[in-house]
Amino acid sequence: MTGPESEGTQVRRCVCPGSFDPITNGHLDIISRASRLYDEVYVAVMINKAKKGLFEVEERLDLIRAVTAEYANVRVEAFHGLLVDFCKQRDIPAIVKGLRAVSDFDYELQMAQMNNGLSGVETLFVPTNPTYSFLSSSLVKEVATWGGDVSHLVPPLVLDALNERLRQD
Repeated sequence: MTGPESEGTQVRRCVCPGSFDPITNGHLDIISRASRLYDEVYVAVMINKAKKGLFEVEERLDLIRAVTAEYANVRVEAFHGLLVDFCKQRDIPAIVKGLRAVSDFDYELQMAQMNNGLSGVETLFVPTNPTYSFLSSSLVKEVATWGGDVSHLVPPLVLDALNERLRQD
């Protein structure tokens, strides 16, 4: 074996969770930054059977894999249930979340404290690039639905998929 584990050091892993419906440039910014800090970054796409997304989970996985292909240390997987269980199964000690505004912090802090209390998993908050401080998948979908230009908010491949999906509806 070669690499960090062969030398007795542990591989540093983290997870960037979300619904990614669709993935935005803001999400990619956080994933990119995490990929420079960790040996392995899991992008965990939440499966919520009760919530109908614009894109099916498999479509989201494919889009994310395509737009993160340049990062050799990024893995993309779906999960349902508790994020801490996903982390436990993969020996992931850290969750990386982007914070856009103070309003995000209240909710995310509660989640971080719950996750830590359940399993000891730490949450690291990364301030979002100011360029994307207003950005959310919901906002992208809403603007695109009404014909607004979101080309600067999502990767070109995602824009094509978004436009195609909205033409179908």
